[in-house]
Amino acid sequence: MSLKSLKIGDLTVKYPIVQGGMGVGISRYKLAGAVAKAGGMGIISTAQIGYDEPDFYKNPIEANLKAIHKHIKSAKEISNDGPVGVNIMVATKEYNRYIKAACEAGTDCIISGAGLPVTLPGLVKDYESVKIAPIVSSEKAAHVILKMWDRKFNRTADFLVIEGPKAGGHLGFSREDLDHISDLNYDKEIKKIIQVKKSYEEKYNVSIPVLVAGGIFTHEDILHVISLGADGVQIATPFVVTEECDASQAYKQAYLDAKEEDIQIVISPVGMPGRAIRNKFLKDLEVKPEPIQHCFHCLEKCNPKNTPYCITKALINAVEGNLDQGLIFCGSNAARLTHMTTVPELMKELVQ
Repeated sequence: MSLKSLKIGDLTVKYPIVQGGMGVGISRYKLAGAVAKAGGMGIISTAQIGYDEPDFYKNPIEANLKAIHKHIKSAKEISNDGPVGVNIMVATKEYNRYIKAACEAGTDCIISGAGLPVTLPGLVKDYESVKIAPIVSSEKAAHVILKMWDRKFNRTADFLVIEGPKAGGHLGFSREDLDHISDLNYDKEIKKIIQVKKSYEEKYNVSIPVLVAGGIFTHEDILHVISLGADGVQIATPFVVTEECDASQAYKQAYLDAKEEDIQIVISPVGMPGRAIRNKFLKDLEVKPEPIQHCFHCLEKCNPKNTPYCITKALINAVEGNLDQGLIFCGSNAARLTHMTTVPELMKELVQ
């Protein structure tokens, strides 16, 4: 079965595949640009995106804002007019400034989660071409966000991203939820979330496409969520082992070497569960916390005084290849990856 193109207002994506944003530094301009060129939508993660800028340690926020402009511009130069967007976490310090920087840089869309992006419509009101999408994991979250956007801003989402329990990185579920959610139960939740958006489609006389993320690995997985009523997918983990991915080769090799028993749920310094590859760094943390020597002012709810480790430093170590001291976030299917590939090859596998 061939896949239909994804239409988000006046924006058309050749294939209904959005590459998920991965930080720190995993999906920047090289990966996002290549995915957009190959017919999908490329997404740049703004999480500490400027980690390799010369002034990052001295002024991380300014370095990140500068890097947002640089990476969107570079991705668009690669993309051959394919759509390029950003993922900006609500939990980010100076969230408003990150949104503005992305809009000024010409992003095609903003996907926002890790919290409820209740203020997002107001922040993009002067940039009518920028599409916005909340990440939701439950019917309740979808209802709260769409209702608030409707009441406060008199607008609705341009599309929705439903992120399920098999996703990588920070997850929108409690640890207890993750232990009890089955594929069948979450299929039902996807259908419920899709129902939530229908009244807003009618009110605003628009189509609100729905993308499903978390554990999407094959063409058959895409067809399955489309059969539930979704319009497409967001995929992240398989793109890590492409030549174009912005991470170091050592990082990519960690995915290729991972076995199923190596993938575990961890609790991040801000108290959120996440999925990562078990390595020396995580084993060492079980014995004692890692003292924080420098704060990068990344997340609103992080207090260095009572945090077991610095998530920014751990993620930078990982992306640069210092794996023994790095946190390697991944999706549930990382152990299924067996070889390096390219973005065009992966896209071909996914759409056929």
